Amino acid sequence: MQYHDTEWGVPVHDDTTLFEFLLLEGFQAGLSWITILRKRENFRKAFHGFDPRKVARFTPARIEKLMQDSGIIRNRMKLEASVTNARAFLKVQEEFGSFDVYNWGFVDGRPLINRWQDMGEIPAQTELAAHYSKDLKARGFKFVGPTIVYAHMQATGMVNDHVVSCFRHRELTGSSQRKS
Repeated sequence: MQYHDTEWGVPVHDDTTLFEFLLLEGFQAGLSWITILRKRENFRKAFHGFDPRKVARFTPARIEKLMQDSGIIRNRMKLEASVTNARAFLKVQEEFGSFDVYNWGFVDGRPLINRWQDMGEIPAQTELAAHYSKDLKARGFKFVGPTIVYAHMQATGMVNDHVVSCFRHRELTGSSQRKS
């Protein structure tokens, strides 16, 4: 509830936080988000504060060490994908000046505002998320399917998917946003 009330859907423009969400969404695949939230601090320690430069330098020996860390999700494919994604993330930063510029370019720099009446209306993915996912994959990212990417877009405020009766929908709807 605290995550929903203070963090989910708030526009994020910090590259380190965007990297954190991208990795955590990948680790969440097949699991509940509460599982990830409960392990978030352990992930922060294991991934050096989600510093993409440090994660990009992880070696196979480091992956083996992480496989022994019960404080995180010990899935080899996801751990290896994190290193791959850190390297791809750095290339995007080089090309665009920041990951933020690249990320928010998919929504023209402003959050999309949805007007869902109840949670059952909220999609697991969208055409835009599929397009973003395809672009990430072309850039070498892993564990970035359309559902994961849409969750990333929701978490980082690229889309406002709070239902209209939720106080957060109103709080996060500003003049710089547009309807989707």
